[in-house]
Amino acid sequence: MNSDAGLPRSPPVKQRAFTSFANADFRIFFLAATAAMMADNIEHVISYWVMFQKFHSPALGAFAVVSHWVPYLLLAGFSGRLADRFDIRRLIQIGMLMFIGVSIAWGIMFMTDSTAVWKAMVLLVVHGLAGVLWIPASQVLIHRIVSVEQLPSAVRLTATGRYLGFLVGPLVGDALLQIFGSAYGILANALIYVPFFAWLIKAPYGRRSIDAQAGPRGVNGFADIWATMKVVAASPVLSSMTVLIGAAAFFVGNAYQAQMPGFAVDLGHAHADFSYGVLLAADAAGGLAAGIILESRGLLPPRVRSAFVLAMIWCCALIGFARSNTYAVAITLLFIAGFVELSFNSMAQSLVQLNAPGDMRGRVIGVFSMSAMGLRTFSGLSVGLLGALIGIHNSLSCSAAALLLLYVALFAVRYVRRR
Repeated sequence: MNSDAGLPRSPPVKQRAFTSFANADFRIFFLAATAAMMADNIEHVISYWVMFQKFHSPALGAFAVVSHWVPYLLLAGFSGRLADRFDIRRLIQIGMLMFIGVSIAWGIMFMTDSTAVWKAMVLLVVHGLAGVLWIPASQVLIHRIVSVEQLPSAVRLTATGRYLGFLVGPLVGDALLQIFGSAYGILANALIYVPFFAWLIKAPYGRRSIDAQAGPRGVNGFADIWATMKVVAASPVLSSMTVLIGAAAFFVGNAYQAQMPGFAVDLGHAHADFSYGVLLAADAAGGLAAGIILESRGLLPPRVRSAFVLAMIWCCALIGFARSNTYAVAITLLFIAGFVELSFNSMAQSLVQLNAPGDMRGRVIGVFSMSAMGLRTFSGLSVGLLGALIGIHNSLSCSAAALLLLYVALFAVRYVRRR
């Protein structure tokens, strides 16, 4: 029996290197979206640094993480519905304007020395809302820009751009902070969002580019989200990928990144020097390498079975990292973890995009985003809070091991029992 039943029945196409880059509009989208993701991380670097210097509040730091992910958990389904009903260009532009407004507000507060905890909390919430508004809409936009044959490449390259933003953003943020200071540095960061906003003004991918849809209808709240969840549950591919990514977000997410200072101390690299920077960047570097190598070789086309196998390798790499007491081994395992994480994440996103019904693609992507990003809210409990009780090495290894067992069970149910 075909283990990937449900995939689109299009004729097989030989994967070419960077096939989506043949599309000029996608090249513009990729560069502008990657710049926006980089600016997002630049803002984190500068604003978090000032908040730490000003308040020394672990609670505010925790709120920054929660305010970033909870909007996806609560609102990604609604955001996906908006992407189905309204002009996605304008939704993304609203998100960019919110990011710009937040950076400008931070800059004004820093210049006037009027920073307060409540103001910081408001800006962190607005920043989180901007993210949940533009991410599902941008995924729908990718589907409109490229052809079906180019879609897996486009999704993987977009994910690579996100990792590039994670990797380069902190470096650029630190440079802006050192050269211009916190106020002018974060004001300069606001300009990085402008090219994406400007391109979307005339980009021919708005609502009117889809003839199958009539005028915009209202957003029917939780009834729509529930109906979308039932559609996802009825599709073996959509349900498998949503559970695969949601479980990864719930058990591990990126919570171990916040514990890197503790891992660095235990590995004998407690100072903020180059070795610590390498430890922080190894995961993102692995993801960046995956995007470049897999695209250049045309490797790993989207398959449900492959996504599960790669996710299990990710769990094993994290378990090995958590138990390692050697710096070189830890760096290597983090690099592998980043490599396979990008691989199975982009593969899952491609499969969801390819299998989502055309008339509700935004809602399906919204539910997928709710699972992929919103459930990261709880990874702070499994890795962070549990780490305070049993140690960060034990908490990460136990969380990754529990996730691995879940994946093995799901894999067995899907590929063994269906016979």
